[in-house]
Amino acid sequence: MTTPSAATPSTASGQAHGLAAPAQPGAPGGRRGSLGPVGLVLAGGISVQFGGALAVTLMPRAGALGVVTLRLLVAAVVLMVLCRPRLRGHSRADWGTVIVFGLAMAAMNGLFYQSVARIPLGPAVTLEVLGPLALSVLASRRAVNLVWAALALAGVFLLGGGGFSGLDPLGVAFALAAGAMWAAYIVFSARTGRRFPQADGLALAMAVAAVLFLPLGVLESGTKLLDPTTFALGAAVAVLSSVLPYTLELLALRRLPASTFAILMSLEPALAATAGFLVLDQALAATEAAAIALVIAASMGAVRTQVGRGRARKAAGGS
Repeated sequence: MTTPSAATPSTASGQAHGLAAPAQPGAPGGRRGSLGPVGLVLAGGISVQFGGALAVTLMPRAGALGVVTLRLLVAAVVLMVLCRPRLRGHSRADWGTVIVFGLAMAAMNGLFYQSVARIPLGPAVTLEVLGPLALSVLASRRAVNLVWAALALAGVFLLGGGGFSGLDPLGVAFALAAGAMWAAYIVFSARTGRRFPQADGLALAMAVAAVLFLPLGVLESGTKLLDPTTFALGAAVAVLSSVLPYTLELLALRRLPASTFAILMSLEPALAATAGFLVLDQALAATEAAAIALVIAASMGAVRTQVGRGRARKAAGGS
């Protein structure tokens, strides 16, 4: 599974927690054909965030680590069955890359679920998206990105009410750490995509993540993971947050430019806030809504800057 080359928020990772590295897009479609793939991406985003909301409701039954274990395990089984990746013929460097990719995947999800167990879904995703945003800003190295960084910091300041007095500090720390792991996920997703064909690397990394997380889930939840209702809900979380978004993104990116995809993925905090409100009754204050809007604007601005830089390079190379 290959990924777009630009280090933009969510481009390499697909969804915030969809665990899907999108395929390299083909030629962009025309204006008339763009509504279909855009709809697929938005549907994938909605699926991810409502899957996250469902995961929060499952935590009292299985715990945060148990929910992550179920999600990774079911997603790994589904991807291994569908992709049937080849296990032989890979170098040590190939396996090292996919193992680190799996480590980043496991850490990203574990930290994020620890966060949403303590703070609302919308603010958690907003804080987490700062990781890919920082990666995009640093990769671009353009002065205009200072504007996007300032917007993002202003959003974080508003979200914390000047000091995060309204949010659990540990939940905030977990969300920021998850964002750092998301940035690592993006980097190693791209490297894995260059070393493994199709979605083989993703399937193998998912299996690594599931195996690594299994002891933690068993330690926290034990036999609760075997409860039929708990397992069924965990499987639903895996389908909503991993398998379905992966499939939708794969279909969309065959006709959708990577730049458009990244901009759409910048809407993740808004989708998360909506899911939190509808499923978990997590209402946002006006300042929190403004904070999320600022982070979304910063993310979109960083994506557009990166895309503009890429086009300028192509133009210079072609002249």
